Amino acid sequence: MVLFTVNGRYTTEAVKRLDSEGIAYELQDVGNGRTNIFFGRNECIEVVRRMITRPLQELSPEEDFILGALLGYDICMQCERFCKRTACIQKVS
Repeated sequence: MVLFTVNGRYTTEAVKRLDSEGIAYELQDVGNGRTNIFFGRNECIEVVRRMITRPLQELSPEEDFILGALLGYDICMQCERFCKRTACIQKVS
């Protein structure tokens, strides 16, 4: 799955391209004339549709973790990010 933040004036063009390629997508207005376009496999986009119902900065630590995993971010780094956001016990070296 991919997250692409685009100037709103290019959203229509991006959507036309995704439609022409048969790629599933979900749009999220982020303000300041920008739009988040999530696109990729339908299963992933369906999770985004159900989970991303508010601005990304308002996601719970669990939702943030899932989104990061869907976007292919390094799982260990996602775990570190989750621990920082939830004040879980840090690993002892």
